[in-house]
Amino acid sequence: MIEALLNWDYFVLLMFAGVLSSLLIGFPVAFSLMGMSLIFGYIEFNSAIGSMLIGLVWKLAQSYVLAAVPLFIFMGTLLEASGIAKRLFEAMLLITGRLRGGLAVGTVLMCTVFAAATGIIGASEVVIGLLAIPVLLSHRYNKGLICGTICAGGSLGTIIPPSVVIVVYGPTAGLSIGRLLAGAIFPGILLSALYVTYIIIRCYLRPQDGPGLSREEATMPLGQKAKIVFTALLPPFILIFAVTGTILAGWAAPTEAAALGAFGAVLLCVIYRRLTIKALFKACIDTIRISSMVMLVLTGGTLYTGVFLGMGGAEVTEGLLQGLGLSPWMTVCLFLFVAFLGGCFLDWISVLLIFVPIFVPLVTKLGFDPIWFSILFLVVIQTSYLTPPMAPAIFYLKGIVPDEIKTSHMFGGVVNYVGLQIIGIVLIMIFPKIATWLPEILMGAGFK
Repeated sequence: MIEALLNWDYFVLLMFAGVLSSLLIGFPVAFSLMGMSLIFGYIEFNSAIGSMLIGLVWKLAQSYVLAAVPLFIFMGTLLEASGIAKRLFEAMLLITGRLRGGLAVGTVLMCTVFAAATGIIGASEVVIGLLAIPVLLSHRYNKGLICGTICAGGSLGTIIPPSVVIVVYGPTAGLSIGRLLAGAIFPGILLSALYVTYIIIRCYLRPQDGPGLSREEATMPLGQKAKIVFTALLPPFILIFAVTGTILAGWAAPTEAAALGAFGAVLLCVIYRRLTIKALFKACIDTIRISSMVMLVLTGGTLYTGVFLGMGGAEVTEGLLQGLGLSPWMTVCLFLFVAFLGGCFLDWISVLLIFVPIFVPLVTKLGFDPIWFSILFLVVIQTSYLTPPMAPAIFYLKGIVPDEIKTSHMFGGVVNYVGLQIIGIVLIMIFPKIATWLPEILMGAGFK
């Protein structure tokens, strides 16, 4: 094996190692990818590398579907100012508050609906955390349960459509964004259901971890309660249908649906009287900043993929795997484990751009459904989002929690939720239809 690696044919693998090394020492993601692409491309293709890289950038710039990225980001950032999160939280507490652990259950349900309405993570976790943490603490909820619930619920935006992660994943893997969004719906619901089930069981076994609201706190005339729930849930569900529903129905392309979502977010702000110049300016600035980062990294990833594949990287990787003698299922597990390790140290877009162009074609050659594998990959990315040492979810949370919540509460709180993620991954592996049934139905209906 060592002699094989010393062979010039395996030189391309040093490109992969070079990118990872650059990232681990703190070099910016985009410039790590671009730099290694230029260095290794010049070694392999000499002066032709200039026109090759320009061609790759031009092809990326012509990708119409990527226009959905800034539109989804604008939709999510503007919804933060609309007051929709606060209304959702109040409605969910009315529905679940009397249950043991009901406040935490309501938080998960709110996270699920909010993820389906915004498609972004990080900022959503902060918004939800600012609303939920004071309420949960005032009712003496276990601090670890609070932290785990906020982190896990806030991370659902990774998998639940319309996810910006999926919008970036589709072109990178060469797969239909619409089918990926369809394939992610039931796995996202599955993870949310696992969280809710865990909270209910835990709080019934340990009532002190999550007491329900008293009868006096939950008392409200039925008509008033119905009005609050209806007015809180209707706008986000209309927005969800305008985005994900129109894509799944085949009425709109992802970019068109994203434009509908952005318009819907503006409309909600108008209805709630939250569309101020300051809020609109902040949403625009945040959209420019986040979109620029994503597009710059995506450009670097496109250059990296083009050079890596042009140097025969896919064939070399396939030959190396064959030399290891792994079965197809073991190969899939190895890929997911590598993605998990990468996610523990790198941000999601780095993991996606480095591994997906290599893994997806090889998994497809092994006879597996690429949509099924992609959903597994996305759930693994979400799992690593919760897992130390990187654990971005914890770092987002750390900036908003009061002093009484310690770092130990945060790390201890996410452990059980990481276990629930693993259960979800295993279920999707055992029952692939969880991820493939809806895309197959849509394919049969002529959806592309």
